[in-house]
Amino acid sequence: MKSLENFLDREKVADLREILKGYGSLLIAFSGGVDSSFLLKAAVDFLGPEGVLAVTSSGSIYPQEELADARQLATRLEAPWKLIERSPLEEEDFRANSPDRCYFCKLGLFHKLKEIAAEEGLGEVADGSIEDDLGDHRPGARAAEELGVKSPLREAGLTKEEIRKLGKEIGLPVWGKPSNACLATRIPYGEEVTEEKIRRIGEAEAGLRELGFEGFRVRHHGEIARIELPPKDLTRALEEREEIVDRLKELGYNYVALDLEGYRTGSLNEVV
Repeated sequence: MKSLENFLDREKVADLREILKGYGSLLIAFSGGVDSSFLLKAAVDFLGPEGVLAVTSSGSIYPQEELADARQLATRLEAPWKLIERSPLEEEDFRANSPDRCYFCKLGLFHKLKEIAAEEGLGEVADGSIEDDLGDHRPGARAAEELGVKSPLREAGLTKEEIRKLGKEIGLPVWGKPSNACLATRIPYGEEVTEEKIRRIGEAEAGLRELGFEGFRVRHHGEIARIELPPKDLTRALEEREEIVDRLKELGYNYVALDLEGYRTGSLNEVV
């Protein structure tokens, strides 16, 4: 894997280097997705492994296969890694599932990360927020701002397209990985988030991944599972509809719907 030190002729990479150098050391909220992985790679390249700690949060609201992937990637990047157990479902404000649900979750997470950073003697806590996030409903960003959590990728003006392109050039294994988010984002605002719903959504998406689909969401609407797929996969889904319907009905859904608009990030924010 190439070092980002070799790409300082790119203005935004040079800006990111200066931002990270200004922190001295940092703890990164590390999901294993494209953005936080690129940030971790940059931090290791510019600060050295001794100045970085990647922390991944575990819990039923996160796809479980993501945890193993995060650990393996941190090891490959030669970054110290720590797993913490959290259960936002124990918090009433989170379960109520208002449009500010993510705020309450991130507030608890960032409080914990700040404590760990202080214990480890690290200068800052950072997340993988990017320039694109400014155009969506992101209540978690408010929690980050309130607690002084840094967003160096956004500060450097880096977009998802730029991060994927740079990630591919340096050989970052997850450069093309589809975006993901906690499973609670599949439940419409105002509908209570429960362990049972989270379990059903997780198993439904795992079943679709077993069939070879990726970059999709199963949105939970009571007895209806609404599947958002990349447009290129819609025809294939119709061809395999019997298998898809059988798998999801086995999980307790009475109806299985295919969203003709296809997958789009944050579709449940469209009502906000």
